[in-house]
Amino acid sequence: MTTLDALADNTHPRASLTGVADLTGKTALVTGAASGIGRACALALAAAGARVRAVDLDADGASAIAAEVGGEAVPADLADPAAAPALEAALGADIIVNNAGFQVVRPIEEFPQDAFHRMLAVMVEAPFRLVRAALPGMYERGWGRVINISSVHGLRASAFKVGYVTAKHALEGFSKVVAVEGGPRGITSNCINPGYVRTPLVERQIADQAAAHAIPEERVIGEVLLARSATKRLIEPDEVARLAVYLCSPEASFINGASLAMDGAWTAQ
Repeated sequence: MTTLDALADNTHPRASLTGVADLTGKTALVTGAASGIGRACALALAAAGARVRAVDLDADGASAIAAEVGGEAVPADLADPAAAPALEAALGADIIVNNAGFQVVRPIEEFPQDAFHRMLAVMVEAPFRLVRAALPGMYERGWGRVINISSVHGLRASAFKVGYVTAKHALEGFSKVVAVEGGPRGITSNCINPGYVRTPLVERQIADQAAAHAIPEERVIGEVLLARSATKRLIEPDEVARLAVYLCSPEASFINGASLAMDGAWTAQ
């Protein structure tokens, strides 16, 4: 046996040629699951066979997507450190999709301090708490996937988004530490970094962007949202979801600690 043969992981399932993850028997927790990217991830993971726990501040929305996928609704305010339902739902989860977030568009000198704090709580502290709760079970089973829905703003900055950019950059660092600690024990942790996705979060910020840039709302998508993207369209939520499912597949087992840009070449420039 050669040295390279000795280093081969012969216990790991070999990648198929289908590129489709079979997640039968796995449990996936998705935050912000009631709409947008979170809803698309819940649908895609369930279609791949996973049992979905849908976490959202919107209790009715969480119940609706849970009913649609035959999963479990977990109403919770992730800004609350004592959000027991979400932490309990993380126990036994094989897949954590940290997707919940929100946007505030203001210059730094006008940025509300309470909004800045809540953004860090939802997009940094909550992922830490959920993954912290899930990791012991993942370690015991020797398999786990942490998928952090970051943003192009986890790699680049934009004016008027100090809370969001700060939170997403912190999420990137968190993801890499999980990858380094968890990698030897069968865990991968990666960030998906979309540009602007066709979601309620993006739709809600158009008026604020128009005010911040002093332009009419109808010019925001072309002149602000897509200004730095070579591909001049919004990303669809299901495109992000398909990448999330791929990261759970055997083919993606060596992708760990990565930040995967889906930004129409924004960060290539």
